[in-house]
Amino acid sequence: MTYTTTQRDALKAAIASGVLSLSYDGKTVQYRTMAELKAALAEVEQGLARDSGKPMTRQIKIYAEKDL
Repeated sequence: MTYTTTQRDALKAAIASGVLSLSYDGKTVQYRTMAELKAALAEVEQGLARDSGKPMTRQIKIYAEKDL
């Protein structure tokens, strides 16, 4: 599915304001939790990066409690 920057901006605004319901392009979506809303934002951002040909960068952090 292709995503738009309007969808991304609506998700970011909803997260910033703390609401779980948002509307864009005449559609309304109700999310159950903030984690679900953030997962939707991550999916949209990955889709936009994929469509633009620019891969998303990932950071992997390794923690250890004992010396290696």
